[in-house]
Amino acid sequence: MLMVQRMNSPRHFRGTLRNYFVCLLLAGGVVGNLFAGDEIHVERVFGPEIKTGDYKHPASFDELRNGDIYLVFFSGKGEYNDNRAAVFGSRLKHGDRRWSSPVAIARDPFHSLGNPVVWQAPDGLIWLFYVSRYGTHWSDSRIAAKVSRDGAKTWSDSFTVAFDAGMMVRAHPIVLRNGDYLLPIYHEVGRDTESVDANCTSLFLRLDPATKLWQPSNRVRSRLGNIQPAAVEVTPDHLIAFCRRGSDYNGRPDGWLVRAESHDGGRTWSEGKDSEFPNPNAAVDFIKLRNDHLLLVYNDSFTNRAPLTVAISTDNARTFPYRRSVAEGPGDFGYPTAVQTRDAKIHVVFTSDERKVIRHAIFDESAVLKQK
Repeated sequence: MLMVQRMNSPRHFRGTLRNYFVCLLLAGGVVGNLFAGDEIHVERVFGPEIKTGDYKHPASFDELRNGDIYLVFFSGKGEYNDNRAAVFGSRLKHGDRRWSSPVAIARDPFHSLGNPVVWQAPDGLIWLFYVSRYGTHWSDSRIAAKVSRDGAKTWSDSFTVAFDAGMMVRAHPIVLRNGDYLLPIYHEVGRDTESVDANCTSLFLRLDPATKLWQPSNRVRSRLGNIQPAAVEVTPDHLIAFCRRGSDYNGRPDGWLVRAESHDGGRTWSEGKDSEFPNPNAAVDFIKLRNDHLLLVYNDSFTNRAPLTVAISTDNARTFPYRRSVAEGPGDFGYPTAVQTRDAKIHVVFTSDERKVIRHAIFDESAVLKQK
């Protein structure tokens, strides 16, 4: 019987002998057997053997125009106090099975970085958003970015997207029906590394590609605070976002994923309300599939970043009756990023093994729909 580890502090994981054994087990490729059936394939991408730094978290990716998949992740000694760490990029060429060796694509000699997000816009421009921390806490952060015009082969100089202290990024932008881009961001306050302050809020930057001006929305406020929103446009001007809850990491029976809605194209948002999904103070992702079904990836637990579960709605997020675990068992499976590629496959990248391993799940939507 597989035992699930209780994680009292996801920001400072405390290893145990059991988890050491689990890490060895997962490193051998056993993670794909932690769930029933053969329809979901999970592969190990990078781990401690890649000498970018033991800490490899979080990861983001996108499918490029040429069919390549481009992956980015932050890596160094740890989450805090490592100004030599960097954002690294790796490519899985279309038709290949081996990822390229990671290369540093963003580095700051004076500030630690984090939370990279890579995304290719409809005009072909590839955006790399990331966090630059100007102090010792995440509330000291600003949002920086780079762009690539040659398929992520070379990158521009960095520039600042959000200047206010505490602004951070986590999820992919989305393209609205009128062509504007909507970037989910959040504002983190407080100095407690073991708790997300109740005054933390989610918001969105809206970009008109013609003017290149980012305009902020109002703030999403909620009972426990909320961060790291992920949004979809359900119908023209009607958007839904799910946000990570605030408070501590000890687990609480009222620790629900936060849901907010907009009815004016993401310019203004409702108050954040408790959803039906438990949330252990962990990141989620939320995307629209090509058939207009909605896919949520989250940790189905009040206390642990396990299991990592996919839920699908076929009725514009009124219900999510189709659910299946992508990874379960001892350990942690966190910070998922989901993309549906041109061949209709669903890809989810996440980190595990105390933030030292990046994993990549691939499956068809039918693998989840038949689990009702």
